[in-house]
Amino acid sequence: MTRELRGARYGAVLTFVLAGLMVGTMTVRIPALTDKLALSEAMVGTILLAWGLGALVTMQSMRRVMARAGSRAVLRIGGPLTALSLVAVALSPNLPLFMVAVVLFGMAFGVMDVAMNAQGSTVEQAYGRPLMNGMHAGWCVGAISAGALGSLAIAAGLPFTANVALVGLAALPVTVLIGRTHLPEPPSTGIGPAGRHRMPPVVYLLGAIMFFAFMVEGTVADWNGLYMRNELGAPEALAALGYPVFETGMLAARLTGDRLRARFGVRGMLTVSGVATAGFFAAVLIAPAALVAVAAMFFVGLGVATISPLTLSLAGTATGTPGPAIAQAGAMGYAGLLLGPVVIGFMSDATSLRTALGVAVVLGVLIALASRLLPREDPAPVTPLPVREPAEAAA
Repeated sequence: MTRELRGARYGAVLTFVLAGLMVGTMTVRIPALTDKLALSEAMVGTILLAWGLGALVTMQSMRRVMARAGSRAVLRIGGPLTALSLVAVALSPNLPLFMVAVVLFGMAFGVMDVAMNAQGSTVEQAYGRPLMNGMHAGWCVGAISAGALGSLAIAAGLPFTANVALVGLAALPVTVLIGRTHLPEPPSTGIGPAGRHRMPPVVYLLGAIMFFAFMVEGTVADWNGLYMRNELGAPEALAALGYPVFETGMLAARLTGDRLRARFGVRGMLTVSGVATAGFFAAVLIAPAALVAVAAMFFVGLGVATISPLTLSLAGTATGTPGPAIAQAGAMGYAGLLLGPVVIGFMSDATSLRTALGVAVVLGVLIALASRLLPREDPAPVTPLPVREPAEAAA
């Protein structure tokens, strides 16, 4: 294994860490943002929706760009732009400018997200073995780090502006430096100009599976705490533990997911993940006490964690180059992340929050059923991509 290939792998993992850190930093300081701009809860929801729509728009439009430019070139632009737009979010002095900045942040992140997953697929193919789960574990590390750093910033009395700006400014030079480690895509051997033609049907199937999984993730992120407090009577401190426990379960699963995939294959893992997600979320809903429900959230995280890395990895091998297929599947999945909490909100108004959260159980079943439609075997190992010899690198 050459030094350049190892550097590309570490660079890809660090890119995921930075993405999780930047997005997580803005999220954990939302209470401070409401104080800074005197925002209502409805306006916070509008801001998050604007950010998500900005990301979704660029994800959906990245197929042609990725087909022509490749993940290395796109990521070298998208990473620094994400850091710069986060600084703009931090420095915005009023609501109109903040809305512009947050949409730009979402759009830049959409570019970075598609490109870093495509780069992860390229590195994975160069190695000839599963690596994508480990890269997505980097996102969990970044998100958890954002929470820890945010807590330290709050304890130190740092306002929203200083905390978020410092993270963006620290991430900027790192994104520029690790851009030098990224690999080019292999020469296209697939369906031709993927940016203009329909993807193979398996890409849309993978996008649907990711849509279901991201709906579950969005539901947990936005509604778990409220369910613990209002339905199970948990104190605020205990209710707040549900999501970190869920993220810890996701991190544990992603750290071991690549080894499990090598043994059991994508189809088997996705089926088991769907069943586990449905079963453990049902355990959350029938839990007799909040502490039991919080513990069950760890296992929900274990169940759902590997679904998006596996689907993105498989999408990356579905066409001649990974970028366009990952852009298509990623955009479909991200739509679920935006739609899930909205659906739960409307259903809870019509019925109850406990009943509405039952949607997550149904989604787990759909993941298991859809996974049975995938090919029985993983794609054949890809011939490792050529990397530059030391003399060429020096030149």
